[in-house]
Amino acid sequence: MRGADLLVRSLEAAGVEHIFALSGNQIMPLFDACVGRSIELVHVRHEAAAVHMADAWGRLTGSPGVALVTAGPGFANTLSALYVAALAESPMVLLSGHAPTSRLGQAAFQEMPQAEMARHVSKASWTADSAAGLGSDLARAFRIAGSGRPGPVHVALPVDLLEAEVVPGPALPPEETAAHASDADPEAVRRAAEALTAARRPMVVAGPAMARGGPWDAISSLADSAGLPVVAMESPRGVNDPSLGAFAEVLPRADLILLLGKRLDYSLGHGEAPAVDGRCRFIQVDPDPATLEQTRRTLDDPSRLEMACVGDPVSFAQRLGRLAESRELSFAAWRDEVESAVSHRPAQWDETLSDPEGPLHPVDVCRAVQEIIDGDTVLVSDGGEFGQWAQACLSAPSRIINGLGGSIGSALPLSVAARLASPGSRVIAMLGDGTFGFHALELDTAVRYGLPLVAVVGNDAAWNAEYQIQLRDYGRDRLVGCELLPTRYSDVAIALGGYGERVSRLEELRPALQRALDSGLPACVDVRIGRNAAPNIRRSG
Repeated sequence: MRGADLLVRSLEAAGVEHIFALSGNQIMPLFDACVGRSIELVHVRHEAAAVHMADAWGRLTGSPGVALVTAGPGFANTLSALYVAALAESPMVLLSGHAPTSRLGQAAFQEMPQAEMARHVSKASWTADSAAGLGSDLARAFRIAGSGRPGPVHVALPVDLLEAEVVPGPALPPEETAAHASDADPEAVRRAAEALTAARRPMVVAGPAMARGGPWDAISSLADSAGLPVVAMESPRGVNDPSLGAFAEVLPRADLILLLGKRLDYSLGHGEAPAVDGRCRFIQVDPDPATLEQTRRTLDDPSRLEMACVGDPVSFAQRLGRLAESRELSFAAWRDEVESAVSHRPAQWDETLSDPEGPLHPVDVCRAVQEIIDGDTVLVSDGGEFGQWAQACLSAPSRIINGLGGSIGSALPLSVAARLASPGSRVIAMLGDGTFGFHALELDTAVRYGLPLVAVVGNDAAWNAEYQIQLRDYGRDRLVGCELLPTRYSDVAIALGGYGERVSRLEELRPALQRALDSGLPACVDVRIGRNAAPNIRRSG
């Protein structure tokens, strides 16, 4: 048995169903080891797409997704996608080929300090040093990816270790890969309950990993038990995230913010005015001690961090919910105020905003898309201004966005993985025309693997987010470098074997969306939209 065979058997034992991969010299032993095994290789068109797919798998299932790429340039192509996964707090494992250990330091083919490079954009990164230890490397990677604050882990696999013979043995039991959360400190929970009792307008703010699945259920239960307003933050727009409505108006009224698995970062204005009242106090519960230390350094007055607790935010939320219920805490009026702000959308959005003869307004596009979102739909939203309109206007049972990293381009890979992770669900992606260009050929991947999805492209022939910055900050006479052609992206889908349709008038949109769904193919509905700035939702002024 080769090292590659041991690793694939260990992946099977860990419950891995799909590996998102792009072939290359140094990982061919792993491709060979997958022959006749239960794991499916999903062969993509770009290494970054493989990581985006593993990221989506992790976010949707809670189990680490696995990406496999070759060494050198292949590995280097994954770094921005790793950063996206890290900021999204997504459990995933990247396996990369690597130059042989026997030639390190001798200018080997595609030799690169991969572990060191990935360490900056992952929870952990190392190079395997033993063929017999590859199973243990995998188990360690899975534990780290899923424990504490979830995130990506990278393991470089020297090709000579994959080819080396090892003594056959049993595959690792799945439980060796499981992450184990520590229980919350009862005394810390009691102190937090006391602080909540003394506050007038407390609020819970959750980080990206806490906004999904079981963690979100625990936080929602806490909110109900204590009558607290709860907000999850995962958007690069921070407090101005359009999906949070007029949240920016009520946040400065909070006098105590409980951060559950949420960094005090740019998305909260670093805890400073005007985003947050300069007298507001914080309680922070986080699995990472470095995050608590960062908060102390960030706050102008460290005493505003009333309590910092290293621990599992889910366990903390569960215990605090039970204690709050026994104390009969309630902030009903304040909770109603926050929820009203978050749900606020301008009344004019209920009207048709598109010119009958001109490009469509994003609100009208979203209204039509909402009609095809059912109880099992996974919504993927990516891109600049069009993506923000989608996040403000659309609701779905499951949602994946580009995340706090602010990178665009991941929509199509995320959608492919979503279709695999939720095979009975509709997958609808909302993306701009600039975004489409990053990974358009992943429609080919979807066609090859028979994965129907609907990609709605908002085509304004511009990098509109930056166009709007130029317009606002420099003036119309200084617009430069942000123009695109009004390309027929629907024709790209058709050329790749999918379904495509171009929409230029509002009356054409609903029938086109239905035909895309009915096609049973990966589909692109290319919609001509106006260059509308992202919504900046306010109830006043």
